[in-house]
Amino acid sequence: MHVIRIRLRKPRRVWDYRCGDIAVPRDVPCLVEGENGLEWGVCVLPPEPVSPEIAGRIRYQLVRVATDDDYLTMSEIEAEEPRILSKCREKVEAHKLPMRLVDVEISFDRKKITVFFTAENRVDFRELVRDLAHEFHKRIELRHIQVRDQAKIAGGIGVCGRTLCCCSWMEDFFPVSMRMAKCQNLSLNPGKISGQCGRLLCCLAYEAETYGYKGKGGIRVCARACGAREENEEPDDELDSDLPPDTET
Repeated sequence: MHVIRIRLRKPRRVWDYRCGDIAVPRDVPCLVEGENGLEWGVCVLPPEPVSPEIAGRIRYQLVRVATDDDYLTMSEIEAEEPRILSKCREKVEAHKLPMRLVDVEISFDRKKITVFFTAENRVDFRELVRDLAHEFHKRIELRHIQVRDQAKIAGGIGVCGRTLCCCSWMEDFFPVSMRMAKCQNLSLNPGKISGQCGRLLCCLAYEAETYGYKGKGGIRVCARACGAREENEEPDDELDSDLPPDTET
């Protein structure tokens, strides 16, 4: 049994799928099973052999590599989504709801529309759902997402000049703290270490473990290097070192 990793369209999450003996190269579009039928995705990791126990825990499977007809269907869906998003925003304004629409996704079978939105508080959108269902004659789902997911869907360019990590290769989000910036001697000005989403840059965590290697004694976690010492522990002057012992020159 083989397992393949597929990145779905929105919100661009990566999931494992059973694929049998179907050969799928990296970056090739394909169709997979989902909760609501077929879903479009792109291969990010070609099939790899796994044990039957691991394969048994994976719920869905790969259906096929995208065909010419599938490409045509997908292009029609992508052309239709901006019009639907614009119409949904008009409906939100008409209902005067305190929510911001981020994007919409039409299912591959065109039977369902998912609307992604952000809001500071809970929103009663039942009337809006009924209005949209009557307008488009499809099943409607309104999905509340966080600001980091908003950046993942919208995409963009980071301060480094590269495509945002969250919409290019990251599979999921992980905790990031100011301590990570402090132990790397970076600016603690939130405006300089925040990303497009307004939260701390995900890349602050990439080298946090490296900066945890301080002094001659070996490994120290980043939190301790930042000053989170045990009770009654004396300060350690060796924490000023910026590199692991085996890389200092």
